Amino acid sequence: MKITDAQVIVTAPGRNYVTLKLVTDDGVVGYGDATLNGRELAVAAYLTEHVLPLLAGRDASRIGDTWQYLYKGAYWRRGPVTMTAISAVDQALWDIKGKVAGLPVHELLGGKAREALTVYGHASGADVDGLLADVARHLELGYTAVRVQAKIPGMDSTYGTHTGAQIYEPASGALPTEETWNTAAYLDFVPAMMKRVRDEFGYGFHLLHDVHHRLTPIEAARLGGALEPYRLFWLEDATPAEDQEAFRLIRSHTVTPLAVGEVFNTIWDCRQLISERLIDYIRTPVTHAGGISHVRRIMDLADLYGVRSGCHGPGDISPIGMAANLHLDLAIPNFGIQEYMGHRDPAGEVFDWGYRYEGGMLWLSDRPGLGVEVDEEAARRYPYDPKYLPVARLADGGMHDW
Repeated sequence: MKITDAQVIVTAPGRNYVTLKLVTDDGVVGYGDATLNGRELAVAAYLTEHVLPLLAGRDASRIGDTWQYLYKGAYWRRGPVTMTAISAVDQALWDIKGKVAGLPVHELLGGKAREALTVYGHASGADVDGLLADVARHLELGYTAVRVQAKIPGMDSTYGTHTGAQIYEPASGALPTEETWNTAAYLDFVPAMMKRVRDEFGYGFHLLHDVHHRLTPIEAARLGGALEPYRLFWLEDATPAEDQEAFRLIRSHTVTPLAVGEVFNTIWDCRQLISERLIDYIRTPVTHAGGISHVRRIMDLADLYGVRSGCHGPGDISPIGMAANLHLDLAIPNFGIQEYMGHRDPAGEVFDWGYRYEGGMLWLSDRPGLGVEVDEEAARRYPYDPKYLPVARLADGGMHDW
């Protein structure tokens, strides 16, 4: 079973997505998600110029060998562009293998370890009252876990807050927008926000919050301590993720559970955090960390140390990447929770996915492979639309982590 054709599909049905399509000599088609928000064309070029020429004639069944060939053979390893490209190939090969076997990918990974996957939704508001209304809406929809974010008074904009009827999408404009950040205002606001949520709705559901890498270790420790009365499911991305050692200080000052990893690309990025039990949830997603093959290794390592999964799953991962994550989630023993935002319209015109939300969980179909098909004619109706993620500055003009 040889790979005879490979192409990259770039489309923007609601937001930009990069899809890899592989075709075998017996006509089996496999798809992989290669989307990297704000850097989509970098991955598309890496695939087109450096990866696709290497795939022609390769045995599509040898997933592990192809992974090692693309990783070790590149010499300049790791990084989000390289690992997203490798991930797309890996996903497409698993998709092919499942279709050839007539089985969903999770069956090839050992079968179901659970029937469905608990997810968390994103509630937000332009103020706390608006947030409370959105939390109520999520609870009415059956969510048992909700991430909460609200606009901070006195700041022009705040990460994670909706600006329209569609799901949250921070990328916009031909150049990055600039946001002003105020750490002191944030640290004062968040505990009061959490108190309002718990006072209004009680403790019968899981509560999550994303710091988005904006605090120093000691600031994060202070926030974690202040939030302990509100029993968070996790505090996400409390500090810039490059500094794994920083989590030792946070851990020593708070028992609020910690989650990190959406910007990690390999097992080496999270090895210390996992092996030293400095976090509770690892959020590394299939799309950005080398595919199912490599993220499974990360989750196996995490399982040894009691760390559970909580994989990144925003709208800037396509339905293909989401499905790949869900198949892995369904099979691993240490599943924790899955982020789920859904996708902006008209994504459903391009992607036909085989999973559904019901009662606070995602349920996978029994479609073979990853269970997602692509309408290429529809994809051509939505050409690439250049957009950037924002950047953050302090009041004095200095750059800060966004």
